[in-house]
Amino acid sequence: MATVNETNFKEDLTVRVFDRFYSFDVNVPVNEYDAVYSYFRSVMTTDRAAGNFATSLFRIAQNTNIPAMTLLAGFQGQTGVNLTVNLAYYLNLIRSKATLLGVNVSATPNFYAARAVLQ
Repeated sequence: MATVNETNFKEDLTVRVFDRFYSFDVNVPVNEYDAVYSYFRSVMTTDRAAGNFATSLFRIAQNTNIPAMTLLAGFQGQTGVNLTVNLAYYLNLIRSKATLLGVNVSATPNFYAARAVLQ
């Protein structure tokens, strides 16, 4: 007789992580998602923030080919600003160089170099 605590190996043991804004969609093992989400939930104040950070971590893992659990190990032990800065660093690796996260002062090109750029 099956119980609630028994694993049903006939079911797919992955979680579908998606971000509608960036059209990001990936299937990840359920135990990895639980570990990542649980960590971010322990250091974040809301479920939504934890979910967004978890989604971002899996996006980074997919684009950089670094395992999600390796990235999580780098984030563990950090809270607040350090966690945000670390995540911004990895997100900046996969974003356009014109739209960097966490940069207060935008880079202003030399006047003559800016004029030479074709539009």
